[in-house]
Amino acid sequence: MATYLIGDVQGCAGAFSALLTALHFNPGRDRLIVLGDLVNRGPQSLASMERLMALGDSAQCLLGNHDLHLLAVAHGVRKAHRSDTLDDILQSPRRFELIDWIRNRPLALMEQGWLLVHAGVLPQWSAELTLQLAAEVQQKLRAPDYVDFLRVMFGNQPDTWSDSLAGFDRLRIVVNTLTRARFLQATGPQAGRLDFHNKQANANGAGAELQPWFALPERQTAGTPIAFGHWSTLGLQWTHNALCLDSGCLWGGALTAVELPPAGQPWLATTQIPCDRSLEPMAD
Repeated sequence: MATYLIGDVQGCAGAFSALLTALHFNPGRDRLIVLGDLVNRGPQSLASMERLMALGDSAQCLLGNHDLHLLAVAHGVRKAHRSDTLDDILQSPRRFELIDWIRNRPLALMEQGWLLVHAGVLPQWSAELTLQLAAEVQQKLRAPDYVDFLRVMFGNQPDTWSDSLAGFDRLRIVVNTLTRARFLQATGPQAGRLDFHNKQANANGAGAELQPWFALPERQTAGTPIAFGHWSTLGLQWTHNALCLDSGCLWGGALTAVELPPAGQPWLATTQIPCDRSLEPMAD
């Protein structure tokens, strides 16, 4: 039995299918986890969803920012972006089943000692707290009145963590961290503040004032290996005990899978499929 982690698919269904073929993926034997952003911007969002859903319990998908965007657009909470490729889902006869499936995906998982998220974690969070906070948001998304939560979920504030945060402010920063985080303010009076604007491909910091979330030395999860996606300009990279798996399939890069090693073995077997370009890098 093998467990594979796969980076952002974003509607690139052809590459996703080719990657499963290259892995010799056997649903009766193996498991896979997509690290969020299954849909949007690529040419086949519906086909990507249907392929993953057909794998049943052999597959899992974390919620990424594009998956949450799909939920919001489906319920009229947000307007579709001009580069969205969600119409095949929204016009599908199975629309309600598809939307219900997406909203029941997790925001974080622990698998074989690895913490799995779409984007990042804050330095004050332990792995246990990260899973607890993710569960708080998941409870809201799985509730019958979850559309009310979608209406207050988006926004950049608060952008700094405090244990005293409560209500929708607490949930919003959890969503933003798990699905959007890249850089944090590393110095000065605003240290720890999330930066939502910088997308540079710099794992060592965009400058003295900004550092990647995984590079801060006080990170409580420093001893826990973390796998994440979201940061396509960073690409496949293993640094600071953090593995980035978004290798830019959407931008003409590759779709990447790693097989988690058996306990006690340090290696990661990597498989990549080249992708056709659907959008230019650095697009929003």
